[in-house]
Amino acid sequence: MSKLIISEIFSSIQGESHWAGYPCTFIRLTGCNLRCSWCDTRYAWEGGCQRDISDLVDFALKEGLPTVEVTGGEPLLQEGAHELLSTLASEHPGEVLLETNGSLPIKGIDPKVHIIMDLKPPSSGESDSIEWSNLNELSPQRDEVKIIIADRSDFEWALSALRTKIASGIRVSLSPLWGSLEAPLLASWIMEEKLSVRMQLQLHKLIWPDTDRGV
Repeated sequence: MSKLIISEIFSSIQGESHWAGYPCTFIRLTGCNLRCSWCDTRYAWEGGCQRDISDLVDFALKEGLPTVEVTGGEPLLQEGAHELLSTLASEHPGEVLLETNGSLPIKGIDPKVHIIMDLKPPSSGESDSIEWSNLNELSPQRDEVKIIIADRSDFEWALSALRTKIASGIRVSLSPLWGSLEAPLLASWIMEEKLSVRMQLQLHKLIWPDTDRGV
C-alpha cells in the first residue's frame, strides 16, 4: 500500500455537516491548495509525517467508531487519498466520509464514501477556486454541501448557489463563522428565505472552545 503525509489522526465528536454529533475518527492529511482567510486548520498546510495507508486503516478499525472521516487541508491533493478512501470503504464497518474543498475533481471516488463538499464563499477569498462541475458528481442519497457564512454577502452568495448551481435534493448545511456572525442572525435569514437547508453550529468549537487541534 502507498504512504500518505498525515497532519494528525484522532477520534472526537464530529463537529460539522449532517454527521455532526457522531463519534468519529479523523484522518487529517497534510497540504492544501487554498489559503482561506479564516482557515482554522492552517497547521495542516505543511509538515506532518508519512504513514502507511495500512496503518491508518488499522487505527480507524481499532477505534471502532461508527464514522471515519478523511479531511485536510485538502486530502485529494495526495494521490494516495483515493486508495485510502477505497480501503476504508471496503474494511470499515461504519460510514466513511470525505471532506473536500471542491476545487479538485471528485470523479472516481469510491461510491460508498459520503462526500462533504465545503464550498468557499467570498469572505474566504477562495470562491473563484471552486470547480462547480463537481456538483454534478454528488449523490443526493449520500453526499452534501456545507458553506461557512461570515456575513450577509456570503449568505447572498449561498442563496444564489442554492437557486442556480446546487441540485435539488442535495443536503446543504449553513454554518455561522465562529466569532464573526451571530447564530440568531443567520437563523433569521434562513427563516426569512424559507430555505430547505440545515443550520449547523460547529459543535467542536462549542464543546472545546479553547482547543484548536485533535478535536
